Amino acid sequence: MANRHKSAIKRNRQNATRNDRNRVVRSRVKTDVRKVREAVDRKDLPNAETELRQAVKELAKAASKGILHPRNASRRISRLSKRVATLKHAS
Repeated sequence: MANRHKSAIKRNRQNATRNDRNRVVRSRVKTDVRKVREAVDRKDLPNAETELRQAVKELAKAASKGILHPRNASRRISRLSKRVATLKHAS
């Protein structure tokens, strides 16, 4: 940790705050994505669609805040949507 300059100390404080905030968002995204995958594995279409909407919302929010790269979020949304769509077409 920097301890010489006021600006370096402030920068460390800011980084710690942002790190905590970003960790919460990333954790929420992972949880929502996991819920979609589990619903698809159970072949529970109504629940999968509901969870997909929530996951897309969280991924888009994380991308807009710069926590995830926009293309990364888009790729994840696409893959999840594809999984739910295969479930939809199977039934």
